[in-house]
Amino acid sequence: MIAKIYQTDPWLEPYKGAIDARHERILSDRRKLAGEGPLSQAVNNHIYYPLHLEKGEWVMREWAPNATRIFLIGDCNNWKRTEGYAFKPVGNGNWELRLPEMFLHHGELYKLWIEWPGGGGERLPAYVTRVIQDPETKIFSAQVWHPAVPYRWTGRKPGRRPNPLIYECHIGMSSEEEKVASFEEFRRNVLPRVSKLGYNVLQIMALQEHPYYGSFGYQVSNFFALSSRFGTPEEFKALVDDAHRRGIAVIMDIVHSHAVKNEAEGLGRLDGRDDLYFYQGPQGYHPAWDSRCFDYGKDEVKYFLLANCKYWMEEYHLDGFRFDGVTSMIYWDHGLGKDFGDYRYYFDQGVDENAVSYLALANQLIHEINPEAITIAEDVSGMAGLAAPFEAGGVGFDFRMAMGIADHWIKWIKELSDEQWSMGGIWWELTNKRPDERTISYAECHDQALVGDKTIIFRLIDKDMYWSMEKNSQNLLVDRGVALHKMIRLVTLATCGGGYLNFMGNEFGHPEWIDFPREGNGWSFAHARRLWSIADDERLRFGGLQAFDAEMIHYVKREKSLLAPLRQLYVDEERKVLIFSRGNSIFAFNFNAVASFENFSFQAPDGEYAMAFNSDEGVYGGFSRLGKDERHATVDGRLSLYLPSRVALVLKKVK
Repeated sequence: MIAKIYQTDPWLEPYKGAIDARHERILSDRRKLAGEGPLSQAVNNHIYYPLHLEKGEWVMREWAPNATRIFLIGDCNNWKRTEGYAFKPVGNGNWELRLPEMFLHHGELYKLWIEWPGGGGERLPAYVTRVIQDPETKIFSAQVWHPAVPYRWTGRKPGRRPNPLIYECHIGMSSEEEKVASFEEFRRNVLPRVSKLGYNVLQIMALQEHPYYGSFGYQVSNFFALSSRFGTPEEFKALVDDAHRRGIAVIMDIVHSHAVKNEAEGLGRLDGRDDLYFYQGPQGYHPAWDSRCFDYGKDEVKYFLLANCKYWMEEYHLDGFRFDGVTSMIYWDHGLGKDFGDYRYYFDQGVDENAVSYLALANQLIHEINPEAITIAEDVSGMAGLAAPFEAGGVGFDFRMAMGIADHWIKWIKELSDEQWSMGGIWWELTNKRPDERTISYAECHDQALVGDKTIIFRLIDKDMYWSMEKNSQNLLVDRGVALHKMIRLVTLATCGGGYLNFMGNEFGHPEWIDFPREGNGWSFAHARRLWSIADDERLRFGGLQAFDAEMIHYVKREKSLLAPLRQLYVDEERKVLIFSRGNSIFAFNFNAVASFENFSFQAPDGEYAMAFNSDEGVYGGFSRLGKDERHATVDGRLSLYLPSRVALVLKKVK
């Protein structure tokens, strides 16, 4: 029997009643939606509502209880409201349209005209699965999508990922050209790089259709529609299929935390009501994001969002989700301005228990459909139990993002000199997590690369990156930046509590920030791309960073290091040395800015160790101060090493 989270954490004992009540509330909501049967069988809105063929007829349904009339308008009827294309009410606020198969054809555009007491307007169906934007008018329309030859899947599911090594990416900005890149270009040009680097999970942003490209995909309008700006559904399926053939799982950055407030292309006032899918009054509006907030207490909304998860898994064979904005979902105040320094914040009246219940049900549904699926919560509050099993009183996410780690790297680099870095502080922040939860560690993700912020490499080197990254350049600031970039990434990976994430291009220290085309930059794509060529240019030092990233990823994957427990071996605040073991490996870091140490002795597990790799190798942009074939044996339980300044080395036990 699984121990409850308040049994393993005495600090949670005062909240036993609240945790048990939350558990029962979730079970009650599940029974309400699915009875005593599987949740996965009860959730099928993605089949019932969108335009689809059913025994030779086109069928479309819409939930619009406030509507008085609904018409299909489009290429099929010259965009006129005619009785032959009028929906009929079928009960419970649902409307239905049935048309002979010959009435609609692949590629045709359409919309809904919805009338309600006192008004009416053009709308896109809530469950629409294909939306395109007119390049001239910028208007979005639904599109009939029924290709003559359906896509045939050939790749196998990649299987369980107990320790995800995640490559976070954005399709549109993945080209070196100044444009919106496509699924097919990513599949041909970027996916092979991801495979070569060794990452085993691809996390894709901005897949759900969103009106404003510069929102990074976080202002979603059409939750079931794959963004057409990147290509066709078949091209995306080919990308997923190719990734699976390479042994790479594919998860999407799913946005269920809010919706764009747009009415013409979104869910806003779909049937004239302000609260159809969203909370009533001020609670239905996000004050910081200028968007709408779902009413997670409404059964129809739960079905909508749960069906959305099922749809992406079934239609596109996705292997899981990273849920965006979880903190905003689970607190009525969206977590704004709150420090979460007390456990009571996780269980008091400030929690939206409707949202917590939805997230628990989503995790249950996803794992019913695919027990090997990956679910990750993006939560900054640290809510206890969020990534603990449901049976233990948790919400059921497989992982949570260790968001504080990236913040601390920024703080250390920005606010402290190298001599002020605390080895104990670094160890604590990198390893501090609840024992009942697994986390995804990262030194930086897309957030740190956005305009207005800085990546680690930019914080370390700044403007010198523009003229001193050639291998023959002599620049102490660049030397420091290159060395620390490697050490920071390795120590973050090697101490992670379950998995690791990197945003595309950061592995080689991409020198440019991300700034999507907008009015303020003249709608330029100059900074919404990735300069892959600099990582492949043998004259530059970016390639060394890329090679080191690949080495460390392949190593922990090959040695299954992340499955093993961490054991601290040595912390020296004065000399700035941190050493720990994991499985059959010892990771040693000398963060000292000036001092190298000969015959550095420390206690270690008995055995003989070989040099696996080190950050000072020439191929990684180092100074080759260590022998590649070095071997070290313990004497009286101690190892003795040469630790050059600003170098990380990895030893593998061979005897």
